[in-house]
Amino acid sequence: MLGNALIITRREIRDSLRDWRIITPILLLTLIFPWLMTVTSRLAASIAVAWGVGQNAEMIMNRLVPFSLMIVGFFPISFSLVIALESFVGERERRSIEPLLSMPISDTELYIGKLLSSMVLPLAASYLGLGMYFVGLIINSRYVISPGLLILIVVLTTMEAAVMVAGAVVASSQTTSVRAANLLASFIIIPMALLLQGEAVLLFWGREEVLWAFVLVLVMVNLMLMRTGMRIFNREELLSREFDEINLPGLWRTFKHLLACVPESVHLPRDGPAAPLRLGRLYRYDIPQLLRLQKLPLLVTAGILVAGMLGGWAVALRYPLPANLVDVQSVGDVDLSNVPDVPLLPGFDVGGIFVHNLRVLLVGLAATPVSFGAVPLLLLMAPMSIVGFFAGEVAFLGINPLVFLLAFIIPHGIVELPAVVLSTGFSLRIAASIMSPPPGFAISESLLLGIADFIKVFVLLVIPMLLVAAFLEVHVTPLVVMHFFGG
Repeated sequence: MLGNALIITRREIRDSLRDWRIITPILLLTLIFPWLMTVTSRLAASIAVAWGVGQNAEMIMNRLVPFSLMIVGFFPISFSLVIALESFVGERERRSIEPLLSMPISDTELYIGKLLSSMVLPLAASYLGLGMYFVGLIINSRYVISPGLLILIVVLTTMEAAVMVAGAVVASSQTTSVRAANLLASFIIIPMALLLQGEAVLLFWGREEVLWAFVLVLVMVNLMLMRTGMRIFNREELLSREFDEINLPGLWRTFKHLLACVPESVHLPRDGPAAPLRLGRLYRYDIPQLLRLQKLPLLVTAGILVAGMLGGWAVALRYPLPANLVDVQSVGDVDLSNVPDVPLLPGFDVGGIFVHNLRVLLVGLAATPVSFGAVPLLLLMAPMSIVGFFAGEVAFLGINPLVFLLAFIIPHGIVELPAVVLSTGFSLRIAASIMSPPPGFAISESLLLGIADFIKVFVLLVIPMLLVAAFLEVHVTPLVVMHFFGG
């Protein structure tokens, strides 16, 4: 497979190197920007000395130079991205893609070849900029960055380039014009620029270990984008697609059909009307089939829930609270009737807790398509990490953590946690529908199917369970806490 893909890669690189309109701007901007950054760094150091912080000049350089190096590596990638954006749609507009698509290779080999060729020039420009800035830094200021930090920045830059190119190639393979692909590039460049700002803050704080975690996240995002691109790429559709338009009536008809279908029959031909939606059928057939068909995302979500609790427990082991800071035994004396309202947090009543939980799950759902399911998982891990943290802390106070969980969490959590797992698991199902559509389904149809499945589970199971859990949290959990920890 790789041999055929490399044939495409060599052809594309050779064509790009022959085009002076591509090479000249990339080369000039890559050579000029490190020099500009060197001048800027020197000016910043001079200003720092003039403001009376000369004694901290070394510390400033230790923070400023890695940041500048990261910017120098990122800048060439952003303007070299045009190569990836034109990888498919550019050749289609120039009418030079037919000979390429007629080659006796598979769609996967063709896609990998295009992906590799689109990655070579951005990475080469980035490495050239990094090398020039690093050498200029040594010559002008004789400052040498630590090898570990240099490796981290190079790896971060490489993964950022890989993610941006992978996203750009997906956009190029699914659009009908270079203009549309360039507009879609904003959804790639802007998130990466925001990520770069976060990385800059961590660099200034010297948190290199967190940046290595960013590398792992970028690796996973890159793999997801590559899998998505290879799964949805089809050369016949690329040739036959003339104009993209939003057919709202057609999408609505498809959605109604998928919503009305029994889950195990959605892959069957859609001739004739679907079975009518009846509450008895939904609970008897649809819900059990959905739970059986979506075991994997539900198991993944349950595993993330447990991992969040264990992570919070690990933090408690590392940072134990002082023994006299919290008096758990007197918690039963707290009057919850006059708790003031806090913005974004619910009041201690059934309606407030129910609406808050519902809002959090819907926010996770809304962010699922753009985060590939990461946001709902993070919204699940955050409170479970807090639960694990407090369970670990009460263990230091000599209290059985199982008793703590039984009193504070289990009375309402026995209903709320399964509801959250169901909602988050089917949100992951929506993310998977984008990355890996079922055979015979377009991305839009796969996404509509995921939304239809989510609506069934959310309306029929999650909402009633959240309402019951809110009632238990207000009226039952305090009584259990009083029983175990009352005065």
